[in-house]
Order: sequence, then C-alpha cells, then structure tokens
Amino acid sequence: MDKCLLSIDWDYFIYPQDKWGTYLENIRNIIDLWYKRYIQAKVRGEDMQRAYRLSPEFSTFWNKIKKYFKFVKDIKAYVSDSHALSYKIAKENNCTMVYLFDAHADLGYGGLSSLDFEVNCSNWLGKLLKEKQIKEANIFYSPYTTEKPEYFASMNGIYNIRYYDFNNFDKCVVVSVIHVCRSGAWTPPWLDNKFKQFVESLGIPYEIVNCPERKWDPDNISFAEQINYLLA
Repeated sequence: MDKCLLSIDWDYFIYPQDKWGTYLENIRNIIDLWYKRYIQAKVRGEDMQRAYRLSPEFSTFWNKIKKYFKFVKDIKAYVSDSHALSYKIAKENNCTMVYLFDAHADLGYGGLSSLDFEVNCSNWLGKLLKEKQIKEANIFYSPYTTEKPEYFASMNGIYNIRYYDFNNFDKCVVVSVIHVCRSGAWTPPWLDNKFKQFVESLGIPYEIVNCPERKWDPDNISFAEQINYLLA
C-alpha cells in the first residue's frame, strides 16, 4: 500500500497584512528579526502584532481532517520549526505521496533549476518529486496565500501535482505519518501558544525535532537588547 505523509505548515492559518519576505531559517530570523521589525514598527507608531491575524479554523482543523484522512494505527507524528524536515520524514517512512496544507507550495522557487539546490524549506516537495521518492504531491493552499498554481507551470507539466480546495474535497486518504511545522521565519512568536494548542489538539503522541522555544516579551527588553536587535 502506498504510504502518505500529511504535512501541515502553521502559516496555513495566518493572514499577514504586511508584505511577506523570504527568510533564511536560523535563530536570527525566527526570533531576533521579529523583535527588530516590532521595534521599527513601534517607532512608526504602528503595532506590528495587529498586522497578523490567526484564522479561527485552527481550532477545528483536526476534526475536519479526520473526516477525510484516516490515520493508521500507531501513526507517527513530528513537530519541527523547519518544513524541510518533511523531506527526511517522507524518505525515512517510504512515503509515495504527500498531502500538504501550506501558504506556500514548497516546490522550489525559480523554476526547475531550484531543485538542483540542497534541500531547504522552499524546495523540499519539489526535490521529493524530482528524485522520484514520491509519485504525487497534493497541495491545499491557505485561503491567505498570495501564490497561484500557475507560478509552477514548468513543474506542473512534468510531475503529478494537484491543487485542491479543502471545502470541496471528498476523498478518503490513509495517512502513515504526520508532520506539523511552525515555520518561525514566517509566523510570529506571539502566536506560539496557539501553535502549541494546535499541536496538542491533534490528540496523538508526537516527537519534537529542532523546534526551539521562542520568548516574546517586547515590553521588557532593555535598551541594549533593542540596539542588538536593530543591528541584527
């Protein structure tokens, strides 16, 4: 039987009113950069925390998932910061298909040549297809995404890639392994408690892999800390 990886990015539920950027995944960008942007916005008289909204769907998501996705007995689940871990999980569990819920397709940005780069958070799904590890990729875009399927026309014409609307989805998919990622370079630290609630509401044991806790307390940072963040 074909094995399926169900991969969910926390940014699927987050609507950013400010402009998205492409950030490398490191400690600087998953926490220091958020403080820097917060301080800069405050100087402009803006509250950056108001620029991000969390969809209430996060609290009912798993109930909806379980209507269309059947979990195998003793299913494995992983939680990480980087979505690139899905590449390793899919290979180690011999998955031949991926169902992805994300604000980004993670097929690789910049055309087919982006699949020649090392595995990262933006190309892991495309790499799995290119290496013939998986036979199909099924993508559910976030309602808040700015991407469109046609952005990946070159890949869509070569690989078995489908784009679905969850509201019109009526399949029954057997899932062998689950991965939930926080994508801290894209998702704000003040929503981390909600992320923890989301993970816990899955209701099955999970393993945490390289997902460092982020402390967010902008009201109690020193002047020296502010300078350090601004220089980050």
